[in-house]
Amino acid sequence: MDQSLTAALLDDLCTLVGKPLPKRSEIRVWGMSGVERVVFPDGTTAVFKYAKEPFDREAQALRLAHRRGLPVPELHATAMQDKWLGMLMDDLGAPGRDADDLDGVAAAVMLHAARPAGGLPLLDGEGLAALPGRALDHLQRLRQSDRWTDCDDIETSLGKISAAAEARVQGTTLGPFGWVHSEFHPTSIHIGENGWRLLDFARAFTGPGLIDLASYHGTTAAPSPVRLRVFLEQYVAAGGHVDTLAARGGLAAEAWALGWHRMWVVEWFMEQAVRWIDDPARDPAYISVVRRHLSDVVRFLEV
Repeated sequence: MDQSLTAALLDDLCTLVGKPLPKRSEIRVWGMSGVERVVFPDGTTAVFKYAKEPFDREAQALRLAHRRGLPVPELHATAMQDKWLGMLMDDLGAPGRDADDLDGVAAAVMLHAARPAGGLPLLDGEGLAALPGRALDHLQRLRQSDRWTDCDDIETSLGKISAAAEARVQGTTLGPFGWVHSEFHPTSIHIGENGWRLLDFARAFTGPGLIDLASYHGTTAAPSPVRLRVFLEQYVAAGGHVDTLAARGGLAAEAWALGWHRMWVVEWFMEQAVRWIDDPARDPAYISVVRRHLSDVVRFLEV
């Protein structure tokens, strides 16, 4: 991370809000983004978040969410430096507790009920069906660089999924269809003294809300269609869309959701490998994750 660049971003943000430069402390830093708590000389605090493409649309998504009445952190200022986005926003403090499944249900119901935002990317049935082909394109580019050369199994699985995709995407626009957070996990729900807020809108899009519901329990453990079915039923009972439990693409809702969510994850990891990260040293880890998720896709989409 270029410290001079983040310093320049913070300087611009402080100028915009009329504050002197604060003291900085890291909350969490990744290769393409970071979050810090800043303390100004008068003792007030804020959160400083910075990110580069493809995470540089978050300010737009947060503004749209705020206009829709969704509970998100308030943005105080935004700035750009050398294609990096900087944001100064409310400091929500330490969460009072971790979010549980019922918190996730309540947040998803409110998010998915919000009026769709035209400024967000669209992922409809055509977009879902294109994911395996896009992943194959990523694989071809990697092989052209003498990477991922022993991945014929990945190519075979993606070919099967691509061949079945048109049938399996049927029902994509059944409700809930609209806002998709896309990084919808318990850690994206901040529960504090003043209620809850939704965080991390960097990759929000318009699409099938089942993608959010399938992502809530994470991707490190083996996916459980039974657990997701219960979660979907809780969501409907709490006011979620009546079509949530409807079969689509010839599959039960939970199988459809898990299959397409994992395909979305596969394409994202492969795009990272070839474009955003582009580090051959990380290929073994990425290949392992892609193989694991592709196995789930093949199983849940029944291809």
